[in-house]
Amino acid sequence: MKELERKAILVTGGAGFLGSHLCERLLAMGHEVICLDNFFTGTRRNIEHLLDHPRFELIRHDVTMPLYIEVDEIFNFACPASPIHYQRDPVQTTKTSVHGAINMLGLAKRVKAKILQASTSEVYGDPKIHPQPEAYWGHVNPCGYRSCYDEGKRCAETLFFDYHRQHQLRIKVMRIFNTYGPGMHPNDGRVVSNFIVQALRNQPITVFGQGQQTRSFCYRDDLIEGCLRLMHDTPDSFTGPLNLGNPHEFTVLSLAELIIRMTGSRSEIVHQPLPADDPVQRCPDISLARAQLGWSPTVSLEDGLRSTIAYFEALLNGGDFQAARGLHSLVSNPVNMHVHQ
Repeated sequence: MKELERKAILVTGGAGFLGSHLCERLLAMGHEVICLDNFFTGTRRNIEHLLDHPRFELIRHDVTMPLYIEVDEIFNFACPASPIHYQRDPVQTTKTSVHGAINMLGLAKRVKAKILQASTSEVYGDPKIHPQPEAYWGHVNPCGYRSCYDEGKRCAETLFFDYHRQHQLRIKVMRIFNTYGPGMHPNDGRVVSNFIVQALRNQPITVFGQGQQTRSFCYRDDLIEGCLRLMHDTPDSFTGPLNLGNPHEFTVLSLAELIIRMTGSRSEIVHQPLPADDPVQRCPDISLARAQLGWSPTVSLEDGLRSTIAYFEALLNGGDFQAARGLHSLVSNPVNMHVHQ
C-alpha cells in the first residue's frame, strides 16, 4: 500500500462485518473516516471502540436516501449480504443495492470522489464455468428467492459502469467471494458462522444436501487488503470488475468436520434439503488480482478459523469480544498488511 495524503473517506455499511474492519484499516493509514450505517445488519458493537477516535465519525443513515457530504473517496459496502438477512425484506434489499448505488454515485459525481463498489460473487449465480473469471457473465435466476441480492448487485455494477462511461466517474468494482472472520454476525446464516455457533453450543450442525457443494473461504484481513490495493494502488483506468477471494476450495461437509475438530465439539452433522438456487460450486479465478495488485490470500483456513472461533466464544460467553475481534494480529503478517501510521 502506497503512502497517501490524508483523505476524508466515506464507508457505507461501515458498522458491518467487513465495513468496520475497513474503517479500522483506513484510520490506521491516517485518514479521516466517516462511517455510515442504518444498523439493519451492522451493529454498534463493531465500531464502538472507534467512537472516541478523533478522525472517526458515525452517521446513522440509509443509503436509499440522498446524502449531502464532502468526501474524497467512497467505499460502498452497504447491503445485507447473507440470505437470512437479505431475504427478510427482499424489496428493501434491491432498493439498497440499486437506490444506494444511485445515491452514492450521485454523491461521487457531485464532489468528484473516487468510488468503490463492494459487489459479490453472487453475480455469477450458479456458475457453468469453474473457477469463475471476471469475463463470465453468470447464470442467475432473475425470479428466485436470492434474486433480490443477486440481481440488485448486478444492476449496481451496471450503474457504476454507466456512470463511468457517461460521466467519467472514477470507479472500482470488486467481487467478494465467501469471506469470514471476527466481527461476523452470529445469526447471519452463513456456513462459517452457523457451523461455529452450532459447534460451540454442541448443537447439531446443519449441512444442506450431502455437503459436497464447494466454497472458497477468504479471511477478512486478506479481503480488505485486496480492497485497499484495488482502490489505492491501481491506475484510474483499471476499473475492474475484480474477483477477490481464496481460490482454495473446500466442501461444506469438510468445513463442518474441521470446525467440530477445532472446537472439540460434541455436535453431530445432520443433513437437510438444499435451498433453492444454492450454487453447487463457488471459487474465484484470481489471476487478474495477482497480476494487477500482486495480491493473493495469505491466511490459512485453520489460522483464520482459530481467531474466528475465539471471537464467537467471547461473544457467546459475554466476554471481551473486542479483544477477540482483534485476534487477526495473531494470524496476519504485519509486514504484508502495509499499514501506514
